Amino acid sequence: MSRTETTRFRHHQALLVGAIIGTIGALPLASASAYLLPVLLVPLAVGVWAWRAGTDADRHGLRLRALVGDRRIRWDQIVELGGDTRGRAVAQLADGSRLVLPAVRQRDLPLLVAAAGQGEVQAAQ
Repeated sequence: MSRTETTRFRHHQALLVGAIIGTIGALPLASASAYLLPVLLVPLAVGVWAWRAGTDADRHGLRLRALVGDRRIRWDQIVELGGDTRGRAVAQLADGSRLVLPAVRQRDLPLLVAAAGQGEVQAAQ
């Protein structure tokens, strides 16, 4: 079995640092009373999301990873790749739905297409 080369797009690691700081900041509040302990779940969830969420691209398709699950999309299901007004990458699927690709910016689209095995791609003007 041969390994496929995967291009990974992840959120900036400063989010993880922010979650750690948030956890340290929430400790005095959570330790004040037992019913405030769930306050610690918020920075913990942000930290796990920042570490896990993103998009993996290989020659077979895309894998969109979220906090708790992931979704696999084959390249033949994608009709168009583009960007939105906020600079995020968006995939238009054959069924008409649009997906925002986690951690992929519009400027990253050439790397995303290259991961499909389509060779070098020129950036859109």
